[in-house]
Amino acid sequence: MSHAALSLAVVGHTNTGKTSLLRTLTRDTGFGQVRNRPGTTRHVEGARLSVDEEALVELFDTPGLEDSMALLDFMDQLSQPGERIDGPERIRRFLESPAAQGRFEQEARVLRKLQACDAGLYVIDARDPVLSKHKDELTLLAYSGRPLLPVLNFVRSPQARIQEWRSALARLGLHALAEFDTVAPALDGEALLYDKLAVLLETHADVLHRLKADLARQAVLRRRDAMRLLAELLVDVAAWRISSAPDAPSLEQAGQDLRGRVAEREAKSVQALLRRYSFTRQDLVGDLLHFDGERWGMDLFDPQALKEFGVQLSKGVAAGAMAGATLDVVTGGLSLGAGTMLGALAGGLWQGADKWGQRLMGKLRGETELSVDDAVLRLLAVRQLSLIAALERRGHAAQTPLRMGEIDADTLDQPLQRELNVWRTQALPESLRLARIHPQWSALRDDYSPDARREACVRQLAERLVGGGQ
Repeated sequence: MSHAALSLAVVGHTNTGKTSLLRTLTRDTGFGQVRNRPGTTRHVEGARLSVDEEALVELFDTPGLEDSMALLDFMDQLSQPGERIDGPERIRRFLESPAAQGRFEQEARVLRKLQACDAGLYVIDARDPVLSKHKDELTLLAYSGRPLLPVLNFVRSPQARIQEWRSALARLGLHALAEFDTVAPALDGEALLYDKLAVLLETHADVLHRLKADLARQAVLRRRDAMRLLAELLVDVAAWRISSAPDAPSLEQAGQDLRGRVAEREAKSVQALLRRYSFTRQDLVGDLLHFDGERWGMDLFDPQALKEFGVQLSKGVAAGAMAGATLDVVTGGLSLGAGTMLGALAGGLWQGADKWGQRLMGKLRGETELSVDDAVLRLLAVRQLSLIAALERRGHAAQTPLRMGEIDADTLDQPLQRELNVWRTQALPESLRLARIHPQWSALRDDYSPDARREACVRQLAERLVGGGQ
């Protein structure tokens, strides 16, 4: 049986992050206007949080309170000498006065909406010092008779005054509060917010617990979908082959073509991840993904990239580098424009006298095949996993582009942290070694068609990724 949705008014002083909170809770980067200046929101906007197409919570963004001190003085004038009136009566008289359509029009909108809701979320910029205006706002909002939950925003900032605010709110009788950073929320930040609301609003606890459970389910689904996207990328690149005549210009062009197609495929995966986490290209810093060429800033085939992302060089990479030098001699001066990693492209085919080395020797007498080295695949996985980790910790109110260096490894959940370590230090999983010998599995081929065995390989790899390398 469905019930009326829990309605919450998001209130507070101007420029404290009210709209930012709604953007993060709704995962909508386009909700309202978020700018670094006061008074951006001039009217009430709303959003709904639904589960199975049933609206459970309605959130209303309200204009910022700007002159609560003057309004409190004005309200004192609305009672007769010796008359005692409670808070809701004060607000009723104010809303019926001409001042509610004039000088205090903005405050009137806030109070009118708060009275129409079940409760309010009072958003505080935790970086601000506690001032008398904040105490006046809380006094004014308390007149509504509605439960109020203070929400400390921007708590991850070094300038946050968390304890100062906790003490000030306790002195005002507000002992229940939530800490929630709309720019970089903790993984359990929303769940903790709903837990606090459930304690404050006991009659709506079942709704909030249902919303919290759905929140956890959606997080699992996003992670699974992200790992599926990564698995598809890795299988496509692992199976990818480019054939070339053995002369230097042809090999040079083939190497460029291979790198270009892999870069395009990686960029496609990046875009898909951004969409799955409800972000846009503007959420990535320019040197992370070049918009002009749809490429990451650091060349995937640059040996320095391995070092930057912590991928350990393996024997296969060293052999690949030597193969590149040997190939340079055999072909009469092939230019290794991408450094020794071009040699590493052929490293898996060249090593020793095994069948891959024999295959390359044979191809050099006619046609050569180039493919991506294991270390490049591992680097590709690490970069994508790092992006997933960053997106899962990014609030939808963030205004500065994402930078990979901002990821704190200590904050990663254990499966993701374990998975990153596996790809940095260990050999490719069996599923990718299998993809190596099935070039028809790569969707980069012009003649690609879906293959049941490829699908099984992708599914197996995705499940291993979700399990954190286990």
